[in-house]
Amino acid sequence: MEALIVDSGGANLASLQFAFERLGARARVSCDAREIAAAARVVLPGVGSAADAMRRLRAAGIAEMLPRLRQPVLGICLGMQLLYERSAEDSTQCLGVIAGTVRRLEPACGRPVPHMGWNRLMPLQQDPLLEGIEPGEYFYFVHSYAAPLAEVTVAQMEYGEALSAIVRRENFCGTQFHPERSSSAGARLLANFLALS
Repeated sequence: MEALIVDSGGANLASLQFAFERLGARARVSCDAREIAAAARVVLPGVGSAADAMRRLRAAGIAEMLPRLRQPVLGICLGMQLLYERSAEDSTQCLGVIAGTVRRLEPACGRPVPHMGWNRLMPLQQDPLLEGIEPGEYFYFVHSYAAPLAEVTVAQMEYGEALSAIVRRENFCGTQFHPERSSSAGARLLANFLALS
């Protein structure tokens, strides 16, 4: 088993690589378009701002080819948000794999933004990514923007309102949380991703 992690400049690249290696998978980091296209599975991580991430992907010459991939693709945190058409953060045009706009979380008493911490996952659809993961399992989130519920939502989380925690459109899936920081439940989700074909 192997996965290619897109070098999007995020600080979580090493921890994500180690998470796959703990599962017995070969995980390499690259921003080479030919390597990405040839990979069995592709992971698009991301931290920071959507505008900066999209600039890095365009500068690497891979922003146009990513939406055309046919192998399993997993966007993580900002990487999931980049799968959408737009982010409200600086009105950023994203990859356009999923219709809609990612919007900023609204702060409230007891609900600071960014949302940082553990939150329960509630499945809305059956999906191979959720195999062996019980409803209500906790996953680790760090984000200021989020995607609303839609037909692509596989599982939701609550943070003042119901929001997309896992999305899927064909071979593209995304998690708003960090599976590499989500203990055994996160490891199970990554293993399920490695099993996709």
